[in-house]
Amino acid sequence: MTGPEHYTRAEQLLREVRDGHQEGTDVAAILAAAQAHSTLALAAATALNDHSADEGGMPLLDHRAWAEAAGVWKPKSKGATA
Repeated sequence: MTGPEHYTRAEQLLREVRDGHQEGTDVAAILAAAQAHSTLALAAATALNDHSADEGGMPLLDHRAWAEAAGVWKPKSKGATA
């Protein structure tokens, strides 16, 4: 699982608890899983830096995956104009 996937899974688990989709399950276990996914996402993001890929930084595809998972950036469609 990638860092962005861990981030997304943590958000999903938290939404499930918030929205009451945890019937018959241990809410504490769901929250613990969400925390574990959050920690793994944080570790993955921290391991990357903001230098260009040729300087040992984050490759563009990884940057896009993180930005999309965090909901802070969406690529424009190819036909879109600025």
